Amino acid sequence: MEKTTFKVNEDEKQFELHTKSGISFLEFHREGEKIYLTHTETPHELRGKGYAAELVKQTLQCAKDNGLTVVPSCSYVAHYVNEHPEWNDILSAGYQM
Repeated sequence: MEKTTFKVNEDEKQFELHTKSGISFLEFHREGEKIYLTHTETPHELRGKGYAAELVKQTLQCAKDNGLTVVPSCSYVAHYVNEHPEWNDILSAGYQM
């Protein structure tokens, strides 16, 4: 895996994972202390190499660090949190595993 840089792009409402080969992003919508993670996209050449998982992991850590409750509205994020129960404490109460 290439070196990555994680960024929060407030203007575009997305979390980003930058590499020299491209940018993976995770779109979000925020309502108060809830953050809805709505869509994950990784450039074709980076798929299957763990970049999307790394992006979601860093996004969840950012949400946790900022005291946000996560609503995984994206199927990839939902799959990730189902496979990583260590994030259950920041998930919205209505989220079903």
